[in-house]
Amino acid sequence: MTQVISTLDDIAGEYDVALVDLWGCLHDGISAYPEAVEACRSFRARGGAVVLVTNAPRPRGDVEQQIAGIGVPADCWDTIATSGDSARAAMFRGTVGSRIWTIEGAGDHGFFAPMSLVEDPVEITEVPLAEAEGIICLGPEDPHADPAVYRPQFLMAKQKGLKLLCANPDIVVDRGGVREWCAGALAALYTEMGGESLYFGKPHPPIYDLARRRYADLPGAVPEPRFLAIGDGIRTDILGAQQEDIDSLFVTGGIAAEETKTGHQPDAEALEAFVAMEHVTPTFAIGRLR
Repeated sequence: MTQVISTLDDIAGEYDVALVDLWGCLHDGISAYPEAVEACRSFRARGGAVVLVTNAPRPRGDVEQQIAGIGVPADCWDTIATSGDSARAAMFRGTVGSRIWTIEGAGDHGFFAPMSLVEDPVEITEVPLAEAEGIICLGPEDPHADPAVYRPQFLMAKQKGLKLLCANPDIVVDRGGVREWCAGALAALYTEMGGESLYFGKPHPPIYDLARRRYADLPGAVPEPRFLAIGDGIRTDILGAQQEDIDSLFVTGGIAAEETKTGHQPDAEALEAFVAMEHVTPTFAIGRLR
């Protein structure tokens, strides 16, 4: 049974590393959550490390600039692991070919910046779908449009046998209270239509491998750290933690606020019904990270 806690400090002493989701936990896409920022600062003050683990389809440097611009200060985290970096490494290794049809939203094109970590990277060329060997999906061009608008292109892509590399497995996010579709919704549609989608963010293993490496590179990293994953996505943050055998803190006031009837804290019966329906069990739950 999931234990509802009042603050991160209630359990912080049990863990060395917090793997903290960004959107829905530390910010809403427009501004930072002050209580969440303070919770991360407190965790670090106790000697813990905060690794921001995000399904943003962008390089780490781009994410660092973005969060600084919306009020997430550098003193509340230690390092960043992005699904974008995991997916970029796969792209530059030629996982979906070299001639690429790209689906992207505004601000995502930094994904194609050179990546020094990959030796002998494949030279990537963006081409129309008819000429493509594979698909890079960073997010829908219009995040408010029904993903089904891509059905005609996906039918052609499936017939061509193209693989789709999904750089952000999230289905939806809430930007300042307005729901938006993410790349994961498009990848799910392509899979539903019979295409093959490859994922590199939460809940899939590559981003956790990257997060562990990023932590291990920090000064003072302990050899066998105790991890706690924190996030508001039951099928991404919490499922991923469960699959990695990592304890988790489910922030119910994010995208699952309605399902868990979260005010200041989740309704106990609604929370248990929701996790039972999802077949995913968080270790802990809290209304908002604080």
